Amino acid sequence: MKLVDFDNPVRSSWFIDQGRRLDASPYLSGAYEAHKLLERLSSPKTPLHLLTKGHNGGIYNGPKFRRIYVNDSNFGVPFLASSDIMEADFTWVPRLSKKDATSPKLAYLRIEPGMTLITCSGTVGRMCYTRPSMTGFWSSQDVLKVVPDRQKIPPGYLFAFLYSKYGIPMITAQASGSMIRHLEPQHIADLPVPRLGNQVEQEIDKLINEAAELRTRFQAGIQKATEDIFISAGIPELADYSWHQHPRDLGFCVTSVDTTTLRAFNFSPRTHQIIDKLKSVPHKTLGDICQGGQLSRGNRFKRIDGDPAHGVRLVGQRQGFWIRPEGRWVILNKDDLAMARVSNETVLIASQGTLGENEVFCRALFVTGSWQRNFVFSEHFLRIQSGDPDFPGAYLFALLRSEAIFRVLRSMSTGGKQQDIHEELRKEIPVPICTPEDRKRIAETVRQAYRDRDEADRREDEALRLLEEAIREAAR
Repeated sequence: MKLVDFDNPVRSSWFIDQGRRLDASPYLSGAYEAHKLLERLSSPKTPLHLLTKGHNGGIYNGPKFRRIYVNDSNFGVPFLASSDIMEADFTWVPRLSKKDATSPKLAYLRIEPGMTLITCSGTVGRMCYTRPSMTGFWSSQDVLKVVPDRQKIPPGYLFAFLYSKYGIPMITAQASGSMIRHLEPQHIADLPVPRLGNQVEQEIDKLINEAAELRTRFQAGIQKATEDIFISAGIPELADYSWHQHPRDLGFCVTSVDTTTLRAFNFSPRTHQIIDKLKSVPHKTLGDICQGGQLSRGNRFKRIDGDPAHGVRLVGQRQGFWIRPEGRWVILNKDDLAMARVSNETVLIASQGTLGENEVFCRALFVTGSWQRNFVFSEHFLRIQSGDPDFPGAYLFALLRSEAIFRVLRSMSTGGKQQDIHEELRKEIPVPICTPEDRKRIAETVRQAYRDRDEADRREDEALRLLEEAIREAAR
């Protein structure tokens, strides 16, 4: 149930504006409330289109076009569809043909730091501030770009307002359509942007840009840890493994078959080449390392929707890989809550899904810090918790997030339409031992990356708090 904000209550004048409607929806949707609050501001307001510059005035999406994807980074550019802008780790985004991307028709869809990206088709209003690691990416026509004029407004401040509880409702209220909602540049061109003074705006901008830099460091950190584990183990060819550069499994013979599995895909020669390389160096199996820990899926539990005051935020497979998962607030009993929570430094693998190249099935994420404290996770994740202190979860994550292990996990799929990861085969995944010094260094690289990610969230939250506080103060 949505209740009135007592700092900004519904006023009698609003009823006149709405033709004396007495139902609650026009007044509590958020957009009308935000507009009326901004009208009361003592500070000036500027239409959004006067604060942007660039293609089409600085607010644009793009044309529909045929997408040709490539596997070789020499011939493609990272390409973000609407849901991809929410990703925390861009390792897995598809690549659009560089020839098409740099053509006059699509060249202006290139992403640059400081832009605000807004989903504008389907689920409208999800937002991302472009960070340095996104330089050279392209986006689809389903992503609306807002390019700030840096001479008129700090980019981080503009993003903070659009992303705030005042900006998002006003943006989503402008969407049109019934089955599939759409947002066009002209719908938000006149959005009023409050000017709160140079000092406040610069402080908010600084926090948002610091958060963007920390998110870039997070991405670099986890990639470095994955490269480090293979180089330290003496198998550097797996550090930058390219699955599609190897011959396809068009036909092969298997002689050592037992009752564990009869599925041909589980004997993929390409995958067994990876496994053989891992076995060629000192190693332990994942099953041995997880003895005394956990290597299993979560249990099913009943979901009862709740609110933040009484529930916990449940994160599923898709949103587990986002920067800030929206999740779903649920109320769980004591036993279910214990099952849905995970221990610090648990690795989660999306373990139910299909085999599409851009699906999350078999992708890994790491739970520590604020995520371990604040979220619970669905039963669809495979929980991997080390039972051996010499092989901490951070070290395992550096391995399990790699392209090589992703392909190994995929080859262990079992089931029908919805795939799962074979319970016995996953225990046999070889984990390079490396030296104690290597393991410690790699694990610390991962931990520092996740500390950077938590700090990025904290600074972004602080920026939003400052903005909302300044707006409330100006509206008194």
